[in-house]
This record gives sequence, structure tokens and C-alpha cells, in this order.
Amino acid sequence: MSTRGGAVVTGAGRGLGRLIAGLLVDRGHDVLVTDLDGAAAAAVAAELGPHATARALYVRDEVAVAAARDELVERAGRLEVWVNNAGVLVTGPAWEQDARSRRLMLEVNTLGTINGTVSAIEAMRDRGGHVVNIVSLAGLAPVPGEAVYAASKHAAIGFSLSTVADLRLAGMKNIDVSCICPDGIWTPMLHDKLDDPGAALSFSGRLLQPEEVVDAVGRVLDKPRPVTTLPRSRGVQARLAALAPRVAMAASPLVVARGRRTQKKMQKQKDR
Repeated sequence: MSTRGGAVVTGAGRGLGRLIAGLLVDRGHDVLVTDLDGAAAAAVAAELGPHATARALYVRDEVAVAAARDELVERAGRLEVWVNNAGVLVTGPAWEQDARSRRLMLEVNTLGTINGTVSAIEAMRDRGGHVVNIVSLAGLAPVPGEAVYAASKHAAIGFSLSTVADLRLAGMKNIDVSCICPDGIWTPMLHDKLDDPGAALSFSGRLLQPEEVVDAVGRVLDKPRPVTTLPRSRGVQARLAALAPRVAMAASPLVVARGRRTQKKMQKQKDR
């Protein structure tokens, strides 16, 4: 058993979640690696060593989420960190998406975050802990081409910040909830979006490397913050866009065009 409390990471079978799980193992936690793809989660846990175990997890299922929590607590003694990383992105105007795709994004990105956070809080009441929600800059501003995704992320950040307020009103100062809001990250979520016009805004800034987001997770674990935007300059732009939606709408064609140029450039490099 680790000297630190246990940790759970959702969507950790690949990409960013896999790296966050590695960070937590390195920091001395027993980590439960969870993913919808149980085989992928098992492969990551095997790679991370004896302080990692795996479980297939459907984050939309609150009973399954609670069971994952209980498994981790039984193994590690207590839950110290829960990272809600699982996410789904389907691009395009909402009216062109089928109902299943819209529901999937809302339930994984929002309900999954709620399920994980609530489940974690129940286990952290006595000894405290930290919930880290991987949100997105899409949770702070309008995002053409990703309307339902943005809606799910706005809901996730609204829930997270309101929950922090509720925790403090209830006198629970030993539980923190931190939101990480990155711009586009070069992970499997975007690897197949180079020829997708609906994803252009995700490519309109400097694509982040997953390690940059992992570093941000480490920083908030050491010093909790309600919202961390990456990069900070794009966070400022997102907040200004939210404050002045007419200006943001007027600028959207230029920003989307910049993203499309980046997509085409990266596609050419990939095809070489």
C-alpha cells in the first residue's frame, strides 16, 4: 500500500489520461486506471507497475463509478485524488448531429464529471482530497463547430465551481475541486480531426502537448485553483469572447480560417 492516498483517473487508457495516471504513480499514489476500453486500461496499468490497477468503467453509470471508488478505497485505504478526464468530441453544427452523438457528449463530458465528483466527495468527507476536472477552453467561450461539446463543457465548469461553493458553505474546507481548461491538445481526440472543418477552432491556436497539461495537473495538486487555463493568453481571449459575444461571432470566420490553415499544413506534413 502506498504512503499516500489512492487516486482514480477516468479515460486513462490512452493519451492525456494515461500520462496523468503516470504522474500520480510517480507522486506516490496507488492509482486505479479506468477507461471504457478495459483492455487499454489494463495495458496502461501493467506499464505503470505494481502501484496501478485497471478497471473498465462507463462514467455515465453512477453505480459503476461508485464501485470503482470503493475498489480503490479498499486497496489504497482512502481516496485522495480523483481526475475526471474521460471525454468525447463530435464536431459539426448541432442540427447536423444525430441524437445519439449529442447525448453521448452531454452524458460523458457532463454527467460523467458529475458522477465522478460526487462519488469522490462521498469518500473524501472525513480526510479530505482533491478532484481535478479536465474541462476545456470550450467551457469558457463560444466554439463554432463544437456547439454541443461546448455546452457539455460549460455545464462541467458551472457544476465544478458551484460545487466548490457548496463545499465551503457546508464547512468542508478539506476538499478541493480544480478545473483545467486547455486549448486544443495533440492527443488521439484530435489525431483524426485534421480533415474535419468542424474541428478548426481546436487548431486555431498553438496545439498543446499532453505533457503541458500534465504539468498543470501537478501544479494544481500542489496548489489548488478553481480554474487554470492553458495557455494563459488563450484563456484571456476565451473570457473576453464570453464577455463580448457579438465581437466573438464577428471574429469567428477569421479564427476558423486560421484553424483550417493549420489543419491543412499538418495534414500535408502527415502525408509526407
